[in-house]
Amino acid sequence: MSRISVRLPDGSSIEVEEGATVADVARAIGPRLANAAVAGRVNGALVDVTASVHEGDEVAIVTDRDPEALHVLRHSAAHVMAEAVKDLFPTAKFGIGPAIEDGFYYDFDVDRPFTPEDLAAIEDRMRDIVAEEKPFARAVLDRLEAEDAFEGQPYKQELIAELPEGEPISVYMQGSFSDLCRGPHVPHTGWIRAFKLTKVAGAYWRGDSSRPMLQRIYGTAWFSEKDLKAYLERIEEAERRDHRKLGRELDLFSFHEVAGAGLPVYHPRGARILRILQEWLRGVLYERGYAEAITPHIYKADVWKISGHYDFYRENMYFFEVDEGDGRVNEYGVKPMNCPGHVLIYANDVRSYRDLPMRIFEFGTVYRHEMSGVVHGLMRARGFTQDDAHIFCMPEQVHDEVVAMLDLVDYVLKGVFGFEYSAEISTRPEKSIGDDEMWEHATHSLMSACEAHGLEYQINEGDGAFYGPKIDIKLKDAIGRTWQCSTIQVDFNFPSRFGLTYRTAENTEAVPFMLHRTILGSMERFLGILIEHYAGAFPVWLAPVQAVLVPIADRHLPYCDEVAATLRRSGVRAEVYAENEPMRIKIAKAQQQKVPYMLVVGDREVESNTVGVRERSAGDLGAMSVDAFVERVAAEHP
Repeated sequence: MSRISVRLPDGSSIEVEEGATVADVARAIGPRLANAAVAGRVNGALVDVTASVHEGDEVAIVTDRDPEALHVLRHSAAHVMAEAVKDLFPTAKFGIGPAIEDGFYYDFDVDRPFTPEDLAAIEDRMRDIVAEEKPFARAVLDRLEAEDAFEGQPYKQELIAELPEGEPISVYMQGSFSDLCRGPHVPHTGWIRAFKLTKVAGAYWRGDSSRPMLQRIYGTAWFSEKDLKAYLERIEEAERRDHRKLGRELDLFSFHEVAGAGLPVYHPRGARILRILQEWLRGVLYERGYAEAITPHIYKADVWKISGHYDFYRENMYFFEVDEGDGRVNEYGVKPMNCPGHVLIYANDVRSYRDLPMRIFEFGTVYRHEMSGVVHGLMRARGFTQDDAHIFCMPEQVHDEVVAMLDLVDYVLKGVFGFEYSAEISTRPEKSIGDDEMWEHATHSLMSACEAHGLEYQINEGDGAFYGPKIDIKLKDAIGRTWQCSTIQVDFNFPSRFGLTYRTAENTEAVPFMLHRTILGSMERFLGILIEHYAGAFPVWLAPVQAVLVPIADRHLPYCDEVAATLRRSGVRAEVYAENEPMRIKIAKAQQQKVPYMLVVGDREVESNTVGVRERSAGDLGAMSVDAFVERVAAEHP
């Protein structure tokens, strides 16, 4: 049999027999690699180890150390779970079962909701399937064969019908179970050794509330029991830190059916944290040459038609008609973004190159129509406030302005809050406006700014806004989760669509660029992240109550009231626990409320004009004068 040559990632070549597979290439390199091969890459495409290779192909072996290996493992685990469900629930109809971050899910149409006992039984059956080490085998069917193979499975039939005519339809089989799938998969079910089914939730088919509600089983899978255990411990810690749970316990906010999904009601303590954040950031922005604006919450639909939101974002907006009382009925839209108001400010006067860059910021509340199934506390709300800003500038100023924004991101996220973060540049989506040349210029500007700032970035193909590319900043919290917060966008479409211009140094008219940016992003989301990051124990400068005065006896109350008044005048947020309760109960209450400082007052403190200071984690710090305590609190502000 003739031999062919394939290239390896290090630039070398290796010969294998014609008709060889990725697994054969791995065996030719060495037996240890062959045993470790999860999947392969052929000319950059992720494939099964059974995929054929051809003369001149570039072949890489994917092991469990490869970032994409977990995706392959989890997708395979979803198929094993589907087989287990079919064995236990023979009449089940199957939806889709993709790998997701940290796990996988599969949607099923069954006669009744799954119970915890069902999940345990499905897990047991999965272990049996894993122990059998069934190979994953790929087959390609024509449309008629595929329709016959999935007779009685309406959701699979729908997916098949949507595939373009002539496109190969691949299925994967493990034993007698087959599923519609592009793959790839691990070599056999025995690879799926460490897994756990985590929860069941309802999910509309295709995310459409007019379609059937399916049962979605979530699970996770890892290459080792050690990794699985570590993940489950992180999940337990995440549940302990859940901002919705802590929000109730700390009396920060609540949600009410009468307000609708995703619209938080802030209680005084939650509102205070938000205002502290805003006041602090407002000062930072003023120092950096920004000016603040306040703009309306609604605009006539004409504004959204000009901006492009009416055509490209309408399904995410709230529109309504208003009888103006003079025979006219106008359509209005609630703003999902603050951009138009800042455009109107720019357009309100004649602008010169000397006016640019013009930096406008706003803590603007916006509303977006999110499906109730994806609303998640503060993390994904229908109404939220953005620390929004728009910079109008000349093309040659874009680079420096983006670099300045990245500097601001670094100061806020890393310098003040101590977050590690990473960056993604999202490129042109399928639904977009503007010509290729402008998109290329804008995308290059973002890349060059990141490089100038020394910030590494990944490319997120096709995930830009419809009006321009963007940088997304993702921070990492205390338990290793990532959250998308800051965004920087280059927009060359808004200014043109709204007819914005400036006079150049040559006395000609030119169209400015418009940069959109947030640093904290959604204030609601950032508050949720902080609650979970700090497990509710906010740093002193952010805590809604920084100190509580704890009188040992009622006779100490007048002195506590005097000290509390002094602290408040000095900018310290203080309360007096005046309830007729034992001191230990008051201390426990302050600890439960995660108040940074407890100031205990007895006869000795009254006589010496001091307070006995206890810190929530360090414990007793001893007696301290009121002035010294004020200085201590002030020193903990950024």
